[in-house]
Amino acid sequence: MKINKRNMLLYAITDRQWLNGRTLASQVEEVLKNGATFLQLREKNLPYNELVMEALEIKEIAARYNVPFVINDNIYAAKEAGADGVHIGQGDASYKKARELLGDGKIIGMTAHNLKEALAAQKAGADYIGAGAVFATSTKNNTIPMSFSTLKEITDNVTIPVVAIGGINHVNITKLKDSGIAGAAVISALFAQEDTGSATARMLNLCREVING
Repeated sequence: MKINKRNMLLYAITDRQWLNGRTLASQVEEVLKNGATFLQLREKNLPYNELVMEALEIKEIAARYNVPFVINDNIYAAKEAGADGVHIGQGDASYKKARELLGDGKIIGMTAHNLKEALAAQKAGADYIGAGAVFATSTKNNTIPMSFSTLKEITDNVTIPVVAIGGINHVNITKLKDSGIAGAAVISALFAQEDTGSATARMLNLCREVING
């Protein structure tokens, strides 16, 4: 599966810390049913076998909604589970390893914190860039928010889709208008909400306003 800018409009990233008795699968179902256009499974602490089993379950849900599904960092789990691809950090070696293992037909997204990293990701062959963190975020410690000018510099100088990530919520997303992004990657503004589906529908409308004007 390959992607285009339309796939990046609302990029949902899972986080199980807010399940509160719900299952991750049920949350993912609500997010996709209410309009998320891309899905990343992010699990930093699950044992490998559990990650693969979870990925297999989530993959089936994503397929029902025809939403691209990638796994964060773990190339081997992405291959074993048959995910649509992987999202990895910076480094040509990581990209080459991912492409060799997954093949040309899979999605490989890369993180960029500045223009230099974004250009390197594009040159390596990445399918899209996750740029940020654009706002302060509790998901990653010690992050320095990316300035609007840096985000705009990235979108002005690369041709692959750029999705903004980091601390984006229903209030501050409007600050990303005219930045040139293809979409927003969101974690807590979806998965930490009591009504995940409603939060997703609201965020989708906001993304449309911000990205499409």
